[in-house]
Amino acid sequence: MNIILVTPAKKQSRAGNRTTAVRWARLLRQLGHPVRIQFSWDGAPADVMVALHAWRSADSIARFRARFPTRPLIVALTGTDIYSFQHTHPEETLRSMALADAMTCLHDLVHEAIPREYAAKLHVVYQSAPPLSRPRVPSKRTFDVCVIGHLREEKDSLRTAYAVRDVPRKSRLRVIHLGMAHNQQWAGDANAEMAANPRYFWRGEVPGWQVRQVYGKSHLMVLSSIMEGGANVISEAVVAGLPVIASEIHGTVNLLGAEYPGYYPAKDTEGLRAQLLRAENDPGFVADLADHCAARAGLFTPEAEREAWRRVLGGVT
Repeated sequence: MNIILVTPAKKQSRAGNRTTAVRWARLLRQLGHPVRIQFSWDGAPADVMVALHAWRSADSIARFRARFPTRPLIVALTGTDIYSFQHTHPEETLRSMALADAMTCLHDLVHEAIPREYAAKLHVVYQSAPPLSRPRVPSKRTFDVCVIGHLREEKDSLRTAYAVRDVPRKSRLRVIHLGMAHNQQWAGDANAEMAANPRYFWRGEVPGWQVRQVYGKSHLMVLSSIMEGGANVISEAVVAGLPVIASEIHGTVNLLGAEYPGYYPAKDTEGLRAQLLRAENDPGFVADLADHCAARAGLFTPEAEREAWRRVLGGVT
């Protein structure tokens, strides 16, 4: 089948939507399907449309359904679709859900957050990640914590920096933050934080190989989001063998498990600081986090993600 894959991130972008689209295109091609990735559907015929983002791709979704009313249309719900845009922009977002023959999501609690009439269309497709090419060798001089993600409100991006401001002087905690600032305000805030906080280092947007390099040198990753549909950085960290400290939100709890010991209440600086200091000073705690992550790693293999897509396509064709 000829598949058009629409993503609201242009070719040069390093945004998560583009990364996801490129990975899905590769997996769909492995299943034997020609795939074209477009920012907005150009109107050319296709046997199937896969549209990433119900709200941002709403125009492409509506036009494809109008022109090809019987051809399969699959809508991939993002975290902002689920936890924001269905409430702030309900007309476009819910219309996309209604038009879809099937919808994909990144964790299996999404059915609780969308209108009941659309829940039967959902298919969970866990995001995969490749293992590191060499064993992790964390720094011995510092206890490095990485934060991977663009600086924006949904990510609560500076929470980890705030958490290490007032740790004891003897602490070796250091925060390495990789990601592009959403706007000049975020860039200014990150630069101001670096100037005032000697434990925080913002390195901006970097290529994927540098992200993986930082995974190999870090002791922990922090995901501080207040809203996630199922963050790919969780998959990457778990497969890399990198323990995670995370805000306790829907989209993350389903990936790491309800019993995972590395959560803290979202936006709670003191709670995050306590977890970080515990990790720095208690090797047994870090080992426990690593064991829990290892038990989840099988969810995030390319083979599992490819087979999930095979099932999705089989259900609509």
